[in-house]
Amino acid sequence: MPKALCLISLVASILIVVLFLADALLGMLGMGDMAPLRSVSMTMDLTFVVMAGVMIFLSWSTYREQR
Repeated sequence: MPKALCLISLVASILIVVLFLADALLGMLGMGDMAPLRSVSMTMDLTFVVMAGVMIFLSWSTYREQR
């Protein structure tokens, strides 16, 4: 069960990174209308990308410890 929870959190974090990174990149390229979250706050986008990256690292390292 713990391995499954690690993998679920890893996948969820990757999805969060993709969502907020796409929002930030499309907002910077001037395509805010096409951005998933309409590129409202660049600070929020970058904060979520960094925190999800930390979660990816923690999930992956915990998963590797359980082998």
